[in-house]
Amino acid sequence: MDITHLVKSFQKKDEKAFETLYNMYAESMHGVIFNIVRDHDIAQELTQDVFIKAWNHSHTYSAKKGRFFTWILNIARNTAIDKTRSKTFKNSKKNLNAQFFVDILENQENLNSRMDALGIQNFVKKLANKCIEIIELLYFKGFTQKEASEELKMPIGTVKTRNRNCINELRNMLNVNS
Repeated sequence: MDITHLVKSFQKKDEKAFETLYNMYAESMHGVIFNIVRDHDIAQELTQDVFIKAWNHSHTYSAKKGRFFTWILNIARNTAIDKTRSKTFKNSKKNLNAQFFVDILENQENLNSRMDALGIQNFVKKLANKCIEIIELLYFKGFTQKEASEELKMPIGTVKTRNRNCINELRNMLNVNS
């Protein structure tokens, strides 16, 4: 079954399509969420929440706007970021030691292993360093554009433009190879 037909069935509330898409994407979504929340139990719970949100809002997905994977990836990323900004999450992390907050993507080896979990490592490696830097902060570390602007000491407009251009470049690479 091709992905287009599968997604249409999912949108028609076909439980078999839901199960198939879950099996296809759950591991990748868990990886993205874990990179942001740094807790396997919370990541597992949020992964399930992401698929429930996708199920409940499947009518909002449009193939004209992008791939299903990208759509659900954005739901996962936003869900994880919302969780980290919640009061209960912040309170649960207050008594953790400083090691918890050490940046797990500091070196290139860790960055590559995280991107490989999504199956896009070879594509991201082909991007310019400035693109890797933006993608790392916004998509793998869960930074907002404002936070990335402060981290990189550049205007927020530059961050937004680079993000858009880098994602378009990555999208073009993926479209050529699919």
